[in-house]
Amino acid sequence: MKRNGPAVRKAGMDGLRVASMRRSLLALSLTAALFPAGPNISAYASLAPVPDPASGASPPPAPALASSSSTAVPADSVVMLRVMTFNVRYGTADDGPDSWATRRARLVETVRAFSPDVLGTQECLAAQADDLRAAFPEYAFVGVGRDDGARAGEMCAIFYRRDRFTKLAEGHFWLSDTPRVPGSVGWDAALTRMATWVELRDIHDPRALFHVYDTHFDHMGGEARMRSAQLVADSIAAMSGFRRAIVMGDFNAPARLGNVPSPYAVLTERSLADSAGRPAGRAAGPASRGALLDAYRALHPGNDEEATYHGFTGGTRGDRVDWILATEDLIPIECRIVRDRVDGRYPSDHFPVMAILRMQTARE
Repeated sequence: MKRNGPAVRKAGMDGLRVASMRRSLLALSLTAALFPAGPNISAYASLAPVPDPASGASPPPAPALASSSSTAVPADSVVMLRVMTFNVRYGTADDGPDSWATRRARLVETVRAFSPDVLGTQECLAAQADDLRAAFPEYAFVGVGRDDGARAGEMCAIFYRRDRFTKLAEGHFWLSDTPRVPGSVGWDAALTRMATWVELRDIHDPRALFHVYDTHFDHMGGEARMRSAQLVADSIAAMSGFRRAIVMGDFNAPARLGNVPSPYAVLTERSLADSAGRPAGRAAGPASRGALLDAYRALHPGNDEEATYHGFTGGTRGDRVDWILATEDLIPIECRIVRDRVDGRYPSDHFPVMAILRMQTARE
């Protein structure tokens, strides 16, 4: 077999460099499209309503890396992440014996039993967020109400361990054609829907950086779910730069592929590079660079007994609508649907889903 000469190898390397430059430019252009204030996402990442881009306010500086006097980090290390997604059921629902006042302690006990490093919640009203913050003082909180970008309406609130992570940035976007407008309703959705994200760095290994996205898709609008999935994929491609990301939430859609387009396919079958504006061509597949992996499906074959919504009945037959997805460099070690009862009753009308993900870091 004839070997390629130096000129051919050089041409191949030049092609790789061009591809890398195109990918970087693509991510920057998409960031500008999604966030007109500019590529500095920190200017958008606030707990208050979206700031005016014309205000000129400077974002807070990112925390400094650990000094050379800190404990040395090994050249290569493995970081384990315990994550949980939990639709907590909005607290003003008239659920009788399963009202928030009676099940709050059950929910707290369920979360403590797993002790996640990062917890993503859905349907969390401000009063419920206050209760959970009081119950979990060791966790920091990121969340806003979907109706006004402050405290009104349900939140996709994220909790993360204060002693484990440093927050580098945070933000929120609404699942609509105007993602910067709090309270906006997208496409054929019945309700306002949103996503919250946070960028975290492991305090003990500064190379362990990742984004977490928490969202809740509409329960009625099929087009809204599809467009929401695309918007989330676009946002990951723009903000995470094809690096580590975890996406979790209540997607109100089955976690399975079929012959018709689906939100699940948008997030798990096409690479995020394709989602960032390139012609998609053939579906990239779960192993493609930038595609999201379903942590549960990676460890469990599909079956008819993986329902996560059960309406306080504990039923298991049906579709898994609560997912934990991750980029390919976060390897699922364990993932399960938590069907535990506390004092004979369930903590919510959804089962939470937990996962343990492994992250390999290496000296750059």
